[in-house]
Amino acid sequence: MNTITINQKWCKKCTICAAFCPKKVFDLDEDGRPMPVRPEDCIGCQLCELRCPDFAVTVIKEEG
Repeated sequence: MNTITINQKWCKKCTICAAFCPKKVFDLDEDGRPMPVRPEDCIGCQLCELRCPDFAVTVIKEEG
């Protein structure tokens, strides 16, 4: 399983990470911040990390 972290201090709630995720790993919390609620579905494509304009998303790919 890949590890997805979001630096909440850097995140401006643009939701680009959630929009580009092909596996719909993210949901929005009550404040509208994306949260990786289904990390087991992550395929490690890193589109969320690559598209984040604030570099707030980090994906650590598990070697398997």
